[in-house]
Amino acid sequence: MNTASYVGRFAPSPTGPLHAGSLVAALASWLDARAWNAGRGGRWLVRIEDVDTPRCVPGAAERILAQLAACGLLPDAPPLWQSHRGALYQQALDQLVDSNLAYPCACSRKDIEMAHAAAGHAHQRHIERPYPGTCRHGLRGRTARSWRFATTDFMKKQAQTLTHQAQHASFSIAPDGLRWTDRRLGPQQQDVARSVGDFVLLRADGLWAYQLAVVVDDAAQGITHVVRGEDLADNTPRQILLQQALQQPTPRYLHTPLVRGADGEKLSKQHGAAPLMLDNPLQALQTAAQVLGLPALVHPDNTRLGDALSQWVKAWMPLYNRAL
Repeated sequence: MNTASYVGRFAPSPTGPLHAGSLVAALASWLDARAWNAGRGGRWLVRIEDVDTPRCVPGAAERILAQLAACGLLPDAPPLWQSHRGALYQQALDQLVDSNLAYPCACSRKDIEMAHAAAGHAHQRHIERPYPGTCRHGLRGRTARSWRFATTDFMKKQAQTLTHQAQHASFSIAPDGLRWTDRRLGPQQQDVARSVGDFVLLRADGLWAYQLAVVVDDAAQGITHVVRGEDLADNTPRQILLQQALQQPTPRYLHTPLVRGADGEKLSKQHGAAPLMLDNPLQALQTAAQVLGLPALVHPDNTRLGDALSQWVKAWMPLYNRAL
């Protein structure tokens, strides 16, 4: 089996057990790996993203792994734990500092809000406040609290539109933003400097930011394809910028449909999503498969778990493996 051309991953945060929404992402990433190379398969890894330790629930990671196993979604290597990888994240930050692409920041959230208020910017609910660049040119005697990526300076260095090809993933960096193509959502664009600003790499509480950790780990694990929930799509341009700044390859991205509650909000642990009940794993997987647009099983009561997964692998190929 030639798996070298495809390495995918499922990367849950152990803030609680899997719920119906997270099973959709897990199943999609597993199917995408198994459907690689006309069904001959690629590698599928699991990474426990426990870098945000205050939010992690004791025992949640082990329960997630047990839930995946109950559903027949078994990784091809032992899980990787982000909490053990701080030295690698520090090396990446040091590399960015040496390249003048990271700088210390003394601003609190209140400072950022005050800067926007002083500039007359109205606050929009659920819209992330871009960093106003207060510390971009120095701390001015204040004490550093965090470290930020020099998004604005990096984008300026890309003054001429450049089209990159990295592991079949095309994207372009231009003065007006970053463009990339999602395998499900199609062409996407975001002006990271304007909508996000210089984003955090090392938090004020001493914890590594998600954006840096995920880029470092995807590169270290050789990830070629990222399949995850649509709520993470707007993280993609930040991660592509970091990949370029760290001279790392860019995976191909596919963002899956979200499962929403009765109130229309994304189903999530923060919104009280119920833990996945796996007394009948096949039934839970069928529900996830329907969200992904896969065909229902003809005889679910007489279908074994492994046979169902094999059927969905075959169905996945024409749906999502076009121009893989």
